[in-house]
Order: sequence, then structure tokens, then C-alpha cells
Amino acid sequence: MWDPDVYLAFAKQRSRPFRDLMARVFAEDPRRVVDLGCGAGNLTRLLRERWPTAVLEALDSSPEMVDKARANGVDAYVADVADWKPETDTDVVVSSAVLQWVPAHVDLIGRWLANMSSGAWFAMHVPANYEAPSHHYILEMADEPRWRDELADVQLLRPESVLDPGGYAAVLADAGCEVDAWETTYLHQLSGTDPVLEWVSGTALRPVRAQLGDRDWEEFRTELGRRLRRAYPPWPGGSTWVPFRRVFAVARKR
Repeated sequence: MWDPDVYLAFAKQRSRPFRDLMARVFAEDPRRVVDLGCGAGNLTRLLRERWPTAVLEALDSSPEMVDKARANGVDAYVADVADWKPETDTDVVVSSAVLQWVPAHVDLIGRWLANMSSGAWFAMHVPANYEAPSHHYILEMADEPRWRDELADVQLLRPESVLDPGGYAAVLADAGCEVDAWETTYLHQLSGTDPVLEWVSGTALRPVRAQLGDRDWEEFRTELGRRLRRAYPPWPGGSTWVPFRRVFAVARKR
């Protein structure tokens, strides 16, 4: 389960990569715009503002997120992006911080683009900070004897969950696209006692929470918080500054 309120606690930080991604999409009058993994719909509304005449299609695998998106005025529906296929009039596809959860997403990208018209746009970004302490400690703890058996079958995000910009550029070029690929390391200013723990609780820790009972979850979370406070101490003034790497790719089908 996804908790929209936990996820949206960092809405400002999570929205900037979406805006940076869309700044490189130059579609002028698309017929259909698709938000693959629309989440709570707060960013999907930006697509409606930009292309008000387009058919806006929004989907997410989380019923909780779809309910929140509908409450935000987005006509979203529940679906797995792995099962999605583009309609013939699809001119823009956006995937924001979703594909890292889909192991076979590289193959999916190729299939999607093969079924999209010439001139169509595909824009994606994925978090790529899985070697940072924020995610390294999750993997480290999951492999410790205390947790290894309970978490053995849980899908955790790892460095190999995503490609680097060159990897995505090669995939998109092979699909017959002009490509713009890059990476950015943001420096997020967070506040609170355990801001990094709260950040990952809304995303990377979600599968751990789903697997563990309440008592085990609190034990895991407490120990992880201790390690994260050591790795990300507050700066003078009380803020915690967190580097966060993301990989972007924008492609236009020739």
C-alpha cells in the first residue's frame, strides 16, 4: 500500500524533477497525454494546464493513490504500467519516478515506442541514489541475519534497478528516437528530527512496511533511523541537506 499523505509530505522536493523533465518536452498540440504512475495526481494537473485540449490519461497501480488523484480532480484509473498499451492517438507519455519499480521496464519502453506514432514524445525520470546511505542502509539491514529471512522475497530498490543516462539513451535511440538524457543531483533541504527516514518511509521502505508486522516494523525503523541520523547529521541552523541523484531521458520518435 502507498500512503498518499506520507508521500506528499515532501511534495515540493518531489515535484521539481517533474518540472525539470517537462521543460524538455516540446510537444505543441498533442492529442493524448498519458501519465504513467500518476500517484496522487498533484503533478498530473500540470499536464492538464499545459495541454488543456488533449485527452489526459492517468493511471497508477495503487488504489489509494488513485483515490487521492480523483479527489484532486484527475480522472485516474487503477492499472499496472506493465500492462498498459498506448492508444493510437498517444502523443506524449510521461513516467515520473515509477519505472524503478518495474524490473522489465527497459523492454516495456521499447514496446511502448514501437506502438506510438512518429513525432510522439516519451519522457521519464527515475531516482538513482541507491548507493547513497539513505538506501544503502535499507539493503544492508535487509541482508543482516535479524531480517534476512523475513525480507528475502521483498522487492527492494538497488543500484541495478535503473540505468545511467547513457543506458537509457541507447535504449531510446535503438527505438528510433532523438534523445536528450542527463542526470541531476539535487540537494534537498529537509527539516525535522528524522527527515531522511520520513522521506524513504514514503517510497523505498514501503515494501518493508508491507512485509513486517507492527512490532518488527518499529524495530527495523528505529534502527534504520539511528543509522540515517549518523549518515545525515543536521547542519548549523538545524536543516538536513540530502543529495539525491536522478536520471532523466526525453525522446521524440522520428
